[in-house]
Amino acid sequence: MPRSVNHVASRARRKKIMKLAKGYYGRRKNVWTVAKNAVERGLNFAYRDRKVKKRDFRSLWIQRINAAAREHGMSYSAFMGKMSKSGIELNRKVLADLAMNHPTAFAAVIAKVK
Repeated sequence: MPRSVNHVASRARRKKIMKLAKGYYGRRKNVWTVAKNAVERGLNFAYRDRKVKKRDFRSLWIQRINAAAREHGMSYSAFMGKMSKSGIELNRKVLADLAMNHPTAFAAVIAKVK
């Protein structure tokens, strides 16, 4: 009896990977074994860097808040400590936006905290 192989499913699986490899350079875009490795590696980086992106943005927001707070004679840590004590619940993303785009509003927050 001949061996039964599900070519439809295996072809579909390869097609899915080859579609993800579209736009890659050289053999990575059209040779199955090379493309498979490149796509798996790319997906791993994508998964990891979705987490790293959150870290990077938080770090950026902290730098912006620190710079704006120092213009008003206060360090970042002192500012955040006084924020929590005064009961103002603005997150770092909003504070960084105020510091960058609405300096008068940020100055009002600083005045309220002091």
